[in-house]
Amino acid sequence: MVRWRPLPGGRWQQGSVTHRERDGSVGITDRRGLARSLAVNRLEVSCAGPRGASRWEPLIDRVSRSEQLRLL
Repeated sequence: MVRWRPLPGGRWQQGSVTHRERDGSVGITDRRGLARSLAVNRLEVSCAGPRGASRWEPLIDRVSRSEQLRLL
């Protein structure tokens, strides 16, 4: 699940990632099924916080972080 703002200070829109474009942007489908392409720096992703609550973080921060995945 990702979210973005169409305009600075606007309401957050939510959708899901479908693919990566040739120019580096991300293809997204919103809740109404409309497709769009947005730059990576405009997106935030849903993640779990330190105590398990869901929160949002910028996609740029999430991608740049190196983390070990749990096995089993």
